[in-house]
Amino acid sequence: MEPLFTEVLQVGVVVKDLDQTMKTYADKYGIGPWNVYEFNKDTVADMSIGGKRMDYAMRLALADIGGVQWELIEPLDDRNDYARFLKEHGEGIHHVALDTDSYESAVEFCEKNGISPMQYGYWGRNFRYDYRDTQDDLKCIVELYGPDPGFEWPEPLAVYSKEKVW
Repeated sequence: MEPLFTEVLQVGVVVKDLDQTMKTYADKYGIGPWNVYEFNKDTVADMSIGGKRMDYAMRLALADIGGVQWELIEPLDDRNDYARFLKEHGEGIHHVALDTDSYESAVEFCEKNGISPMQYGYWGRNFRYDYRDTQDDLKCIVELYGPDPGFEWPEPLAVYSKEKVW
């Protein structure tokens, strides 16, 4: 059997205070710069939780550590899975994004194997993110990426680093 997952793309960490956490990563550990985005009903289409259509909101910041992207996520409401995670577990690693040969094939695999959707969105109308409930099997939540051809990162709302403060 060929492996379903081919590479670690991202580690997602849920935090209470995005600004303070970015500051710690950058100023204390030299990790950054951090590109800041807000995901909400105006920036993400087709939001769903547990397979049911529902709007939610969060602020997030992205930085690379070697070849792996780190994502810090601050929930802005109590509807999303990040808020549930924060309430149940406190701050910490929420998910790992893993690459696949094909987003569509990975979704099909999940559906065939009863791996439920937890949270989904279509960011900027050309990048799917799809959290799957792999906790029993893999002991973590897996995020599937589905960028459309030609996806380019949008301009961040802000950038934070020790050298460049917004």
